[in-house]
Amino acid sequence: MRRLAIALLALALPLLLGAKRPPGLGDVTEVRHWSYPDYTRVVIELDRPVRIKDGVRRLPADRKAGLPERIYVDVEGIWVGTDYEKGIAVRDGLLEGVRIGQNTLSAIRVVVDLEQYHHHRLITLSHPDRLVLDIYGTRHAERSHDAEGRRLPAGLRGIRTVVLDPGHGGRDPGAIGIGGVREKNVTLALARALAEDLESRGFDVIFTRKDDRYIDLEERTAIAEAARGDLFVSLHANSARRVSVRGVETYYLDADHERHSLTVAARENGVDPSEVNELQRTLAKLRVSEVSPHSRRLAELIQHRIVSGMPRPFGPVPDLGVKKGPFYVLFLSSMPAVLVEAGFLTNRTEATRLRDSGYRDALAEQIAEALVDYRDSGPKLAFRNLR
Repeated sequence: MRRLAIALLALALPLLLGAKRPPGLGDVTEVRHWSYPDYTRVVIELDRPVRIKDGVRRLPADRKAGLPERIYVDVEGIWVGTDYEKGIAVRDGLLEGVRIGQNTLSAIRVVVDLEQYHHHRLITLSHPDRLVLDIYGTRHAERSHDAEGRRLPAGLRGIRTVVLDPGHGGRDPGAIGIGGVREKNVTLALARALAEDLESRGFDVIFTRKDDRYIDLEERTAIAEAARGDLFVSLHANSARRVSVRGVETYYLDADHERHSLTVAARENGVDPSEVNELQRTLAKLRVSEVSPHSRRLAELIQHRIVSGMPRPFGPVPDLGVKKGPFYVLFLSSMPAVLVEAGFLTNRTEATRLRDSGYRDALAEQIAEALVDYRDSGPKLAFRNLR
């Protein structure tokens, strides 16, 4: 308590001097955190775009003041007053807690008190505007052997754990197609079928959601990285203004994206197409260049299998190709990640097919075979260098 009181005294100095809130400042609307074995994510949601001053700084422990090692970041144009004077306890083995205070009359300071620390990652996102701070540590031993008990080379992992991300869910139905079919239901059903196929082929499967619930995009990838996933597959169904449009397309994240990707990315991210370009600001903060070639290879294998391998009764599947797309859920993944648009719910034929369990089973089988192709022919990836 003494340590917290000292820290808050410094953070709230302007308030103690009788300062009033200046006009025109924004607010912190919510603070969330998720704790996993070697990874903790802190999200600070704001009511205006994030303006970081000087990046993240690290401070050693101050024994005299009773303060642990900590990192902090200053955010301009925000006022918190005394809203967070008690701080937010975490105590998960990596973080002791999170404190937010008024550092100056026009900026707040977010302080993370550390228990263990290896490195961090800072991301700023919009719609809603938020600061995402990932803190990595070593609460548990790293996996050092493959499934057969063979020791892996330093820094390398085998392809075993697949994270399935059924798009949308809960209050977010996704696309609504012909006959009222909802994307969130199609993606969950497809994920369940795919999980069975993957497990029968020796993969471990992690779901971002197993039922009809809403999950933030940053939590989806927090789940993936906490599970030390090797591959991330986000499942979606498409929509278009013209009911004649149909086909399958698979996306991966790259530093550039085609013009066509903007419309789909805007719908999946819940933003106007004119605002998607702002997402490129996060690319420099992620080591996309290291993961992108592997993501592209995975996307190509999935697209090829679906287009060429579906059973004859379902007829040919139109090939819309492999594309680059700036999806939030891909931005936040540091493992090879793809987003599969499994068909158009606004097309009568594909809406009918995606409602049919037999079609979904066949689709899942082709995706599973693609992941087997990737596992058996692709290189081992140096995930630990990406974390």
